[in-house]
Amino acid sequence: MPRILDEFERRTPGSLRLHSKASSLFPNGVTHVGRYLEPYPIYVTQASGARKRDVDGNEYVDYFGGHGALILGHNHPAVIDAVSAQLSLGVHYGASHELEIQWADLIREMVPSAERVRFTVTGTEASMLGIRLARAFQKKAKIIRFAGHFHGWHDHVCFSAGGADGVVDGLVDDVILLPPNDIDGVKHVLAERDDVAAVILEPTGASFGMIPTGGAFLHDLRAATAARKVLLIFDEVISGFRCSSGGAQKHFGVPPDLTVLAKILAGGFPGAAIVGRADILAPLDYTATGPPRVMHQGTYNAEPVSAAAGIATLQQVRDTNALAHANHAAAMIREGCNEAIRRKGVSWVVHGCFSEFHIHPVGTAPPVQKGTVPLSLVHKIRLGMLCHGVDLNGWPGGLCSSVHTDGDVERTVDAFRRTLDWLGEDGAL
Repeated sequence: MPRILDEFERRTPGSLRLHSKASSLFPNGVTHVGRYLEPYPIYVTQASGARKRDVDGNEYVDYFGGHGALILGHNHPAVIDAVSAQLSLGVHYGASHELEIQWADLIREMVPSAERVRFTVTGTEASMLGIRLARAFQKKAKIIRFAGHFHGWHDHVCFSAGGADGVVDGLVDDVILLPPNDIDGVKHVLAERDDVAAVILEPTGASFGMIPTGGAFLHDLRAATAARKVLLIFDEVISGFRCSSGGAQKHFGVPPDLTVLAKILAGGFPGAAIVGRADILAPLDYTATGPPRVMHQGTYNAEPVSAAAGIATLQQVRDTNALAHANHAAAMIREGCNEAIRRKGVSWVVHGCFSEFHIHPVGTAPPVQKGTVPLSLVHKIRLGMLCHGVDLNGWPGGLCSSVHTDGDVERTVDAFRRTLDWLGEDGAL
């Protein structure tokens, strides 16, 4: 049996036991596709700071970071205090409350393009609402998006070229899918047709820069869309409050018309928003003559606990060096892992900007499209890192927080070095 798999199974019998039960309950035995891991995922019982512990007592340096939501790490005191105080007052009022105003005020202060705010519960909902608003405002149907960029799982964005099972052909026909960073393609489409409502993209590139997008492209895209009066939507679900206190748009100096926010926005609790120009969000308004032109409800929109967590988190992002610390940790990991690659003599690269790192095991440059690395190798990398006490995201790679220490960085680089050795022994390099 290969060493990596043998060691993983030896260390995680409790996770195997739980996954055997979960497999009879959930598709693939998991509740999120990003948690799928072969032969089975770890099952976590506790987390604090930059570490988490599984049912077998193994401790891991965590780079999943609540799927990117935990810029302050697990159980940050400011967030826990705010949530604990709110829990004693009520979880769901079914009414307006002051915290939602404070939360939206912070967003408008921090995000350059946020004239108005509409809260949702998930990034998928905010993405869907943003596209609906763009089409209603423009009175046009077509949307341009880029291959590999993720905007949630709703029907307008969850397919690659040719569509997907369960998505009706009409929705596929109304989405124009272009290669990443294809500014010439955008200009050509906009020159040839007048039925495009908006362009949507992750401003740092697919999966927070796994396929990087630079500032020059964003400026060119803003100019091209503005010239044709096409709306520009930034999906800042990950990059919002991570690239800078005002997201990628503040860092690059490119103002979109609409912005999708989630993850860090609610400090690890359920919460998201679509924000942007007041006139584009105006179709959500009730008027004296009747209901809004664009319908949007949501039982848990801006519920008080998420609002409390979001306020506490955004204040930390605004008022402390949290982002600089996270960026520094990621830079040190990229540097250390690339040195390990050079010493091993393999044609890999660990790349990224801001507080993330991406492990690209094929070639010496970042990928230009997704799917270039076999999933079997991705799983082996993640298993090897788990065996050495590090939990990676499935890119593979990770997101750093403000509480990752120099010791965490050293442990991560050492785990990567040892994983490379094991992969070589298993014939996977």
